Amino acid sequence: MLTDKSTDIPLVADPADVTNEWLTAVLKGNDIDVVVDGFDYERIGTGQVGMNIRFNLSYQSSAEDAPQTVVGKFPSPDPVSRETGTNTLTYLRESMFYQQIQSTVDIQTPIPLYNAFNPENHDFVLMMHDLAPAEQGDQMDGCTIAEAELALRQIAKLHGPRWGDESLNDLDWMAGTKNSEQTDPALVGLLWEGFKDRYAERISPEAKEAGEVLIANYARYTEKFDGPRTVVHGDYRLDNMLFGTAEGGFPLAVVDWQTPAYGAGAGDVAYFIGTSVPRALRPDHEEALLDAYFEELRRYDIGDYTRQDLLRDYRRYAFNGYMMAIFASMVVQQTSRGDDMFFAMADRSVDLALAHDSLSLLTA
Repeated sequence: MLTDKSTDIPLVADPADVTNEWLTAVLKGNDIDVVVDGFDYERIGTGQVGMNIRFNLSYQSSAEDAPQTVVGKFPSPDPVSRETGTNTLTYLRESMFYQQIQSTVDIQTPIPLYNAFNPENHDFVLMMHDLAPAEQGDQMDGCTIAEAELALRQIAKLHGPRWGDESLNDLDWMAGTKNSEQTDPALVGLLWEGFKDRYAERISPEAKEAGEVLIANYARYTEKFDGPRTVVHGDYRLDNMLFGTAEGGFPLAVVDWQTPAYGAGAGDVAYFIGTSVPRALRPDHEEALLDAYFEELRRYDIGDYTRQDLLRDYRRYAFNGYMMAIFASMVVQQTSRGDDMFFAMADRSVDLALAHDSLSLLTA
C-alpha cells in the first residue's frame, strides 16, 4: 500500500466501512487530539469517477482545533466508472499528486489528512479538511470574467514552480511522461463514433466536421510538445473549482487531481477558457484573461517563454476540452447532468478552436 500517513491506519475504500475509531486515528495522525464518538455522512459534489463524502463529526473529547466536518474521496460505487478510474490510473494519480507534487507547487488545493492507495486492486481514499462554505463552480452556466481571471492566475501557480522541470519526465505514474502509455488511436475512433451517436441531435455540423478532422489527425494532435513542460491539471474547469463565499473559504481551491500530466501549461489555459467561459463573453475578454495568466506566470522563472509563445500554444491546444468531452462521456456512467455538462464543454471548446483556426494546424 502506498500512503503518506501512518501505515498503522488501514485503507478504507468505502464510506460505509468508516468507523469512529478510524476517523479518530486519521485526526490524531494530524496532531488533532480528539476522540470521535459519532458521525453521519452525505455525498457532495458532482464527481463521476470519484465519490466525495462529507463526514459530520461529534466528539467524546476534542481539542479546540477539532473540525466539525471532514471530506473523504473514494472510488466511484458505479462499476463502469470504477473500472474507468482503475484503467486510466486516476485513483493512483490523485494519490501520488498529493504525495509527490502538492507540496512543491503554489496552487491552492484541499489540505490532506490521510492519503492511501492499494496498487493491487486500486482501492483509494483521500481524507481532507472541508472547504465549506466554498461553493463549486457552475459548469453549465459558465463563470464570470472575475472568476475566470482568478482561475487563470491560480493555474499559473501550478505551472510556474515546476516550469521546465525535466525531472517530472521520470514519474511513471504521471501522464505525458516518457514511460506513460499512449491512448490507442483505434480506441479514440470508437469513442468518437459513440459520441456522435449519443449527441446526434445536439451536435452542430461545424462541431461534427471539426471532430472528424480532429480524430483523423489524433496522432498529430497528441505529438510531444517541444516547448517547456510542467505539471498540468488536465481537467481544469469549473466543476473542479471551489470558490470562496462571503461566509469564508479560500478565494479559489482546485480539486480533483485525477489527471495530472507533464505537458504544456497553455493546455490547461485553453481547456479552462474553452470549457468554462461562456461563448458570449469570451471574444471580448480573451486577451485580458491570457494577460492575467501570463502576468502571474512571469512571477516564476520561465526563461525566454513569451506572451507570443503562449498564444501560439493556446491555439494549438484549443481542442483540449472537446477531446475530454469525447473521451469522458463515453467511459463513465451516463447521467442527464453528465450529458449536459459534456455537451457544454464540447460546444464551447469547438467555438474557441474554430475562432482560432486550430484545425489548420492539423492539416497544414
